[in-house]
Amino acid sequence: MSRVRLFVDHPLAAGQPVPLSREEAHYLFGVMRMAEGAELILFNGRDGAWRARVAEAGKRGGLLEPEDQVAPQVMPPDVWLLFAPVKKARTDFIVEKAVEMGARRIVPVMTDFTNSERVRQDRLQAHAKEAAEQCGAVFVPEVAAPAKLSALLADWPEERRLMFCDEARAGGAGTLDQATGAGPWAVLIGPEGGFSEAERGRLDRLPQAHVAALGPRILRADTAAVAALTLWQMRFGDWR
Repeated sequence: MSRVRLFVDHPLAAGQPVPLSREEAHYLFGVMRMAEGAELILFNGRDGAWRARVAEAGKRGGLLEPEDQVAPQVMPPDVWLLFAPVKKARTDFIVEKAVEMGARRIVPVMTDFTNSERVRQDRLQAHAKEAAEQCGAVFVPEVAAPAKLSALLADWPEERRLMFCDEARAGGAGTLDQATGAGPWAVLIGPEGGFSEAERGRLDRLPQAHVAALGPRILRADTAAVAALTLWQMRFGDWR
């Protein structure tokens, strides 16, 4: 079976042709050197994964023909990753690993101490798509527009619990043991400078919030994102 996987924004069903955009055609035929008759895997986040064959190949477009479903549609757990953006390469790393770890939604948050370059939502969304293609997922999480943490907390959904990782409590005890796993969650990673006292106080007062301690050492933001999602998945997610 071909290892090439492609996300398409098109319904997938046996015998229903899938037209390619110029960018998709360039990737398949220019970069991956695929030709007519070659096989690949398609997914759209709704219809599972499908084995397809290249019916037409051109420089500016092409046509794919889905033949049979090879994996059902499986949604990741209902967990969001909220993170304070850092430098470009490390922000890319966080988005990539969030996809691999099974986050359903990714939200860049601006905190009091966030210090990063301008966040391009479209570029990060494209990065999430590429990560899903590479890791075997059948779902691409939404990368939301950057939002202020204060605004998110002011309108936080009552049903969604929040696991926040506070570097000021490294080596200390958390409150995650008091939480049950059912229902929607979010994981919050702060900036390299940590949360401000005002933010920490607001999080402590939020009824849905639970502190998570990520070991005895202070982690970099990108490391913390992977560690926190791993902890959540092991306790509440689809790694159990």
